[in-house]
Order: sequence, then structure tokens, then C-alpha cells
Amino acid sequence: MKMQESGENYLETILILKQEKGYVRSIDIAAKLDFSKPSVSRAMSLLRENGYITMDPKEGWIELTSSGKEIAEKIYERHQVISKWLMDLGVAENIAVADACRIEHVISPETFERIKEHIAEEKQTGR
Repeated sequence: MKMQESGENYLETILILKQEKGYVRSIDIAAKLDFSKPSVSRAMSLLRENGYITMDPKEGWIELTSSGKEIAEKIYERHQVISKWLMDLGVAENIAVADACRIEHVISPETFERIKEHIAEEKQTGR
């Protein structure tokens, strides 16, 4: 199934919140993304139905499944690498982060790998 950008953003947010807080609830996602609770609830239902997350029915804790974590980690890596690369090129941090948020969803795997290779080569040669 092709994941939409909004789904990728939710999964990435769950990953980040889990790293920051050690747990994730729908209300944490709503606060982090500044979305309404009903919007987040609907998104969590869709992610759960498609096998990307599990939710504890009693406490409401959200966990990524292996497929959800794989997507989240891929998007998060893209975000980090592209943001840093743009800042290294002289782009202001707020613009670099915003641009990376858009680019991370549409960049091809091949292009992203070439960017990482280019960054690694620059580090080796000290450029």
C-alpha cells in the first residue's frame, strides 16, 4: 500500500514522540502537530486498520508495528539528512526544516542515496 504524506507525517511524529517521551498517546500527537483530537483519532484508526500501529485499548498507548516503524525511520532519516544538508548550503534553519518536510515525502530513493553519498564524499575530502 502506498502511504500518503499525511500518514508518513503521523508515523514520523509517533517515532519522535516515543524517542522524546518514551510513550505516545493521541493527545500527544494532537499537541505536537497542532491538530484536533478528532482528526488524530481518525488518522490513528486508519493507521491501525492498515497495520502500521497498535493501540492499547485500555490506556491508549500507541506503538509502531514493524512496518510502521520502517516507514517512520525512513522519513525521519530523510528529514534529518535533508534539513542538515540545506543548512550546510546556507539555508536558514526554519526554511531548511520546512523545505525538508516537503521534500522528504517526494524524493526518490535513488536521489536520496546520491545526496547521502555526496555528503559523505564532501566530508572525506573536507570540502
